[in-house]
Amino acid sequence: MKMYTHALVRRGLALAALALAAASAADEPPPMSPPGTFNDFGRFVAQDGATLFRSVCQGCHMPDARGAQGAAAYPALAGNPRLASATYTTTTVALGRGNMPPFSFMMTDEQVATVVNYVRTHFDNHYDDAISAADVHGLRPQDKP
Repeated sequence: MKMYTHALVRRGLALAALALAAASAADEPPPMSPPGTFNDFGRFVAQDGATLFRSVCQGCHMPDARGAQGAAAYPALAGNPRLASATYTTTTVALGRGNMPPFSFMMTDEQVATVVNYVRTHFDNHYDDAISAADVHGLRPQDKP
């Protein structure tokens, strides 16, 4: 009987731990790169700015966009006056700058515009002059014949 009671207690504890984990997971933001983040060609599949930010930007710039110091310096995007220039921000995302890699080969023009517009209108940024996919296309290096 004692062995049966121990098995029930262990099972009950395991179920309680599972329920607690599930409850706390519901409060957590989605993972940085959830399954299905990339298509077969190595491009991000998300189309909205918030999801692209979580999948691409927050790994370095942090979920609150306040940046980080560690192995490298990751500048804050929150309240960043450099984001006043849509061209500066778009060029940085698409072509890279300093230690930031370019993302133009992993994002369409529309995705770059969407994530730039998202960052420029969130995190204490209030720059509402949106950039378009056509604007992004014009900033990409063009192949010369």
